Amino acid sequence: MPHATATDGTRLYYEEAGDGPPVLFIHEFAGDWRAWAPQISHFSRRRRCIVYSARGYPESDTPEDVESYSQDIARSDALAVLDQLGIEKAHIVGLSMGGFATLHFGMAYPDRALSLTICGCGYGAEPDTREEFQALSMAVADNFENRGSADYAEEYVTVPGRLTFKQKDPHGWAAFVSRLQEHSDIGSALTQRGVQASRPGLWDLEDRISAIPVPTMIVTGDDDHRCLTPGLFMKSLIKGSRLFVMPNTGHVLNLEEPELFNTVLQEFLDDVEAGKG
Repeated sequence: MPHATATDGTRLYYEEAGDGPPVLFIHEFAGDWRAWAPQISHFSRRRRCIVYSARGYPESDTPEDVESYSQDIARSDALAVLDQLGIEKAHIVGLSMGGFATLHFGMAYPDRALSLTICGCGYGAEPDTREEFQALSMAVADNFENRGSADYAEEYVTVPGRLTFKQKDPHGWAAFVSRLQEHSDIGSALTQRGVQASRPGLWDLEDRISAIPVPTMIVTGDDDHRCLTPGLFMKSLIKGSRLFVMPNTGHVLNLEEPELFNTVLQEFLDDVEAGKG
């Protein structure tokens, strides 16, 4: 199985398909490399698509100390995948936890990004939600560690912002939950503690976000209430950025409405490659 090696030696499982301009997809906390299947099927017809599992996720290594998990490490791991494949620049597309990694990639490595697509990003990032989010993340970590993914996964995702997916596509929802139940108990717990609970708020990064020079699109679902204000905030800061709000859509937008998401992303990537980003 193919693996990229992170700077600390952690192996990250990846898959790729297609030829053309490269696109790197970064999954959310409840996903893994398999979460982008509808996008790989669509975009690999004309582009080189890469998906990978973050550390602590299926097929990748799972370090067992919390110091091996952080927002900066998640950002650097994305770069390690590009380096492994010899890719100088790629379109970076991320959802939720992956959306934060995409944003931080754009701040740290703008010369390695053709564009940024930041999806479902911002939960817990507003100043007045930080403490509540950190406490919730620590509680979630305890549940994954003590109850295990097989028992806790469905409860974790049965929350506002995710239920439109279940209502629209019960079969797709069941497959989504089943994949989450396969995740590492300790990998999930440490990701919550080291990446989620400890990441900086967006309002603390205003100057760095404003300096992003890369063509950027922000995508959120209108039912993903906790990401709407952060989406508007990022839109206001990143010069020339786009904001697309998907109607009647929640947090898992790429799986909930894959056709619409693919159409919107396709137009953005085409425009960037034509110099109209």
